Amino acid sequence: MEEKERKAMKLIERKTYLNKLINVVGTPDIKVITGVRRSGKSKLLEAFKNYVAANIPNANVISINFNLPEYDALTEYKALYDYVDAAYKEGVDNFVLIDEIQTCDGFEKAINWLHASEKYDVYITGSNAFLLSSDLATLFTGRTFEIKVYPFSFAEYVQYFGATDRYAAFDRYLLEGGMAGSYVYKDQESKYDYIDEVFNTLIVRDIQTKYKTRNSTLMDRIVDFLMDNVSNLISARSIADALNSHGDKINHKTVGLYIRRLCEAFAFYKTRRYDIKGKKRLASTEKYYLSDHSFRYAKLGTKNMDYGRVLENVVAIELMRRGYEVYVGVLYKKEIDFVALKRDEKLYLQVSDNLSDDKTFQREVSPLLTIPDAYPKTIVARTRRPAYQYEGVKIVDVADWLMESQSSISQK
Repeated sequence: MEEKERKAMKLIERKTYLNKLINVVGTPDIKVITGVRRSGKSKLLEAFKNYVAANIPNANVISINFNLPEYDALTEYKALYDYVDAAYKEGVDNFVLIDEIQTCDGFEKAINWLHASEKYDVYITGSNAFLLSSDLATLFTGRTFEIKVYPFSFAEYVQYFGATDRYAAFDRYLLEGGMAGSYVYKDQESKYDYIDEVFNTLIVRDIQTKYKTRNSTLMDRIVDFLMDNVSNLISARSIADALNSHGDKINHKTVGLYIRRLCEAFAFYKTRRYDIKGKKRLASTEKYYLSDHSFRYAKLGTKNMDYGRVLENVVAIELMRRGYEVYVGVLYKKEIDFVALKRDEKLYLQVSDNLSDDKTFQREVSPLLTIPDAYPKTIVARTRRPAYQYEGVKIVDVADWLMESQSSISQK
């Protein structure tokens, strides 16, 4: 990839997300775009605005972007409501698009008023700490429809750079991640500086501001521990024990509270264990994955790349991006990296950096072969060769797997 390709930030059409918005046009729900900071929520809302303008003839688009100074006068809920009400047009489809809604004090009142009037099709984005998925039903008395946005997938990364060698492109994606705002920087150190700033200044600061967090040092240590243990089974108690052994004084309830807030802000995603034989979800220990694997390198450095864990993180987020519920499989004391569920669909996946020696291959394939049902079983690894079968288990290169169903996903 030439450096000249990196100099200017460009936009790509994120069809998966845009289609989700298009498919709910005219429904009575409040459409809420959520996702980690700088994952492209604002750009998605802008793309939707352009779509409405180009494809819906009788549309009156009332657009408010609180990132811009001209909307400073609307940072109080009554002023916001009055502005939208004054812009309403009779006899046409009135769309209300508001970016960074949390900037408006008491925003939930204005949105609920607009929704109750049944005159507007409402779409909003906001800071995750102030617009939590878990709080949507409480914030908005009407129905909400959530569109979950993730950082760039590998397929989007390939599209952005026009890469033709997907294996070489994946090697770069593994280092650079999906935070597209970093792509304009020329060297890797500058990219990580940007990504680190996003995490510390936008994600963590939002949490600390909302909850008036006093012990910011403790949150930083919990963040570092979670990043260092991506893909490991852990619990709030085990984290507390580890931190206390290094001189901290903290109980597991406080650790659990901080972790929940980090997950609510989409910094991390929690996956629980799933008993394959008993077909039930298990408690006590979980795995945590970063919303984008580049945060780990930006925060902890690249001395210990630990590709296996990072690959697992990439696959976990891709499964979530594709709409699956993701669990850690447990069967006869063996662990399957992922059990992915979606309605009547079920997938079993193992993830490995290297399958070149037979011992590693047998370690990865044997848990899958013990599963008694006929649902698809796959090993995702860096094979750099076409997919093949082994006793009913599909072995596929991670770059190929990340690309294989993108076209069908984009059409949904």
